[in-house]
Amino acid sequence: MLDQTRAFQDIGRDVMGWMPHLLIAVVIVLGSVLGGLIVRRILLRLSRQAESATAYILKLAGRISAAGLMVFGVVTALGTIGVDVSALVAGLGLTGFALGFGLKDILANVVSGVLILLYRPFELYDRIIVAGLEGVVSEIDLRYTRLEQEDKTFLVPNSLLITNTITLLKHRPPESGSSSSPA
Repeated sequence: MLDQTRAFQDIGRDVMGWMPHLLIAVVIVLGSVLGGLIVRRILLRLSRQAESATAYILKLAGRISAAGLMVFGVVTALGTIGVDVSALVAGLGLTGFALGFGLKDILANVVSGVLILLYRPFELYDRIIVAGLEGVVSEIDLRYTRLEQEDKTFLVPNSLLITNTITLLKHRPPESGSSSSPA
């Protein structure tokens, strides 16, 4: 009976020793989740005020930053509790490499879409030719650019637009009210 009492006292002491670490870990996880949600909300609010091309990039940045902050918070909390996170971080790195390799075409299109939206080699309603496809640009998103003809629609992967020559046939007219003359 005395041994059981001593065992319960030892367990109670261990739990009391772990309690501060556990509370700190919970605060870290909650803080990272809250921080991720705040960053995402700020970037989404900015994307509503931005033009459509920049809005896509801001939305993507919001999702990536929120997910990154949450993963960072969980890994940090596990380290605070006393878990050896070196194997977990290495596993996350290998998983990221495998996913990146498996999704390289999709990721290439997304990165190309971001570059197109940033550098703007063409804009909406421009008539372009790329890789033998001709049409009017009706939509630019992160994965595809939509080219419209009278009777056809082409969804051109953005990586094709980055790696091939683009012929700009007809540039859209400048918006009324904007002056292009220097002041």
